[in-house]
Amino acid sequence: MFRVKRRKQKEAELDITAFLNLMIVLVPVLLLGLVFSQITVLDVKLPDVAGDSSIKPDLKHVELVLTSQGMVVNFPKGIQLKSIPVSEQGEHDFKTLSLVLQQVKRELKEQNIERRSITILSEPETSYQTIVSAMDTVRSFKAVVVASVVDAALFPEISFGDAPENTAKNAFKGGRS
Repeated sequence: MFRVKRRKQKEAELDITAFLNLMIVLVPVLLLGLVFSQITVLDVKLPDVAGDSSIKPDLKHVELVLTSQGMVVNFPKGIQLKSIPVSEQGEHDFKTLSLVLQQVKRELKEQNIERRSITILSEPETSYQTIVSAMDTVRSFKAVVVASVVDAALFPEISFGDAPENTAKNAFKGGRS
């Protein structure tokens, strides 16, 4: 009979050096990356119920109506203060909107009225980017205070609603102005 001699095989050692080196580099990189990724959340609310008679109407309320033809600033509520048509490229003019809202804020301050809320009324087809840009514009503007640029508050409390159907027709008669 033949005897088969088998050599005893050594158990392979688990080499985790490369894995540990990867973890030593990867963990700090991921932790540092967390600092730079932040999410900003804005609190918004729906407008008050129109049919509720217990709510006193606020005549000094500011409205921004977003349409495909431009933007309309109503102040007091329902009364057109300024219409801002879209540019030749089809883009909304948020710089002019900021200037108009700054003027409204100054007028309110002269009357000793502290107003922090605004209602944005938009058409159903309004793009998401347009709404976000409008929100950024109505919340604050850049101001220079003692040789440094700061964000000054305009109307940080934002409500949303649907734009009246005839706003674009009434505000932008005859196309662009």
